[in-house]
Amino acid sequence: MNTHHLAAMKTSHAPSTPKRVLCAALILVAATLSACGDKAKEKKPGQALASVNGEEVTVLQLNEELQRAGVSAAQQDTASKQLLQVLIDRQLLEEAAAKENLDRDPKVMQAIDRAKSLIIAQAYLQKRVGNVTKPTPKEVEDYFNAHPEFFSNRKQFSMSEIVIGANDLTPEVRAAADSAKSLEEVAVWLDAHKLKYGRTQVTRSTADVPPELSSKLLGMPKGQLFVVKEGSRAMFISVTEVKDAPVTLAVASPQIEQFLVNKKNKELATAELQRLRADAKIEYLNKSLMPDPKSAPTLPAGGAPTSAVARTNGVPVADQQGGVPANGAAATPAPASENNADKAALDRGVAGLK
Repeated sequence: MNTHHLAAMKTSHAPSTPKRVLCAALILVAATLSACGDKAKEKKPGQALASVNGEEVTVLQLNEELQRAGVSAAQQDTASKQLLQVLIDRQLLEEAAAKENLDRDPKVMQAIDRAKSLIIAQAYLQKRVGNVTKPTPKEVEDYFNAHPEFFSNRKQFSMSEIVIGANDLTPEVRAAADSAKSLEEVAVWLDAHKLKYGRTQVTRSTADVPPELSSKLLGMPKGQLFVVKEGSRAMFISVTEVKDAPVTLAVASPQIEQFLVNKKNKELATAELQRLRADAKIEYLNKSLMPDPKSAPTLPAGGAPTSAVARTNGVPVADQQGGVPANGAAATPAPASENNADKAALDRGVAGLK
């Protein structure tokens, strides 16, 4: 091969130096732009407070945690330090889960989709019906006067309880309770049959229990036993004392006001859902899952559940909806003042008012 031919081959196959520099520069720019794009995707809004393996924890994230925790201004500094550690721990756990592909687990993805759907739906309702007009003082007073059993004529029940597992409430146990004249006799019978139980003292008022049950309690002789089934528990209850516990309009007003706002929110939310359903085309592919035309709306307008009190072997038995909402814990501690007592009772009871 001659020298001229070799020179020609070099000239035809090797790019010139300027072209090589240009190609290298273009490759570098493309790589830089790609890296910037990835960082832009990963970068979170807000000033960074910490970095966890290169992932930022920001002020916006911390502020969200502070708001959800309801931290007061006086506790901001201490709480901020603690919650920042919570965010760091959460990021570490999220990274560890991602390494094991848990973020792609079908159940996890379904839970994420559900949470996202709930958040968006809640945001829509908040935007549409979240700014309900505050009830007027007259509306609050009218509600107060319309429900003397919750306020001006409120009664307070002091009750003793024996708590057993719901599965232990057999016909034999019911018969023993029917023949017993006191809780002590019930306890002796349970001890003799080696059945486990707990004993508590609770205080409830006519604002805490459904109206039908309240009337039953008020009509019972002192010390009469009755049985309440509540979830996984059954309770033998004896009313030891009934006393007047009136609540003034001044004390009740804030709770009534909040109750009326919540009630109006539910009514507006129900109306909005009904509007959306009316405008939508909903087709049930599985006809067996179609709702009953007479069924209640998705969001109830509020109010206490209807109580149901029956008798079994002569002992009044209240079902889960109508039963005394006893908590199985120690007796309610005595508040420091009568106003505090009124407020504590209202906090428990107003949410269930009709």
